[in-house]
Amino acid sequence: MIIDPIGDLLTRIRNAYMARIVELKIPYSKIKSDILRILKKNKYIVDFEVSEEDKKNFLVVTLNDMKVTKYLPNFKRISKPGQRIYVGSKDIKKSKNGKGIFIVSTPKWVVTWYEARSLNVGWELLCEVF
Repeated sequence: MIIDPIGDLLTRIRNAYMARIVELKIPYSKIKSDILRILKKNKYIVDFEVSEEDKKNFLVVTLNDMKVTKYLPNFKRISKPGQRIYVGSKDIKKSKNGKGIFIVSTPKWVVTWYEARSLNVGWELLCEVF
């Protein structure tokens, strides 16, 4: 049983990048799928898809080839199960002077911090990617 599924997702992606693995398989959940959608939109991963195997759903993630990009993205979990971090719509600054993104959970869905700021809603700060 995984206590922190978002932290597990980020750790698996980070370890796969460091081991130069191009494709990895992760257990499915809706919030992981939303986070991967944001990572794909911001070009931190190439693609992901949902596949079913033995009546269980998995996310198959295709990562960028580090030999081509020469870039290793950093993933940092901010809000943890033991300590949730909530911020208002105007309280957060840019991540790494605009070079990174914050992934946040709003009452409606999971978005980046600048999308949540334009919606003018408060959120839980899930992770930072730079």
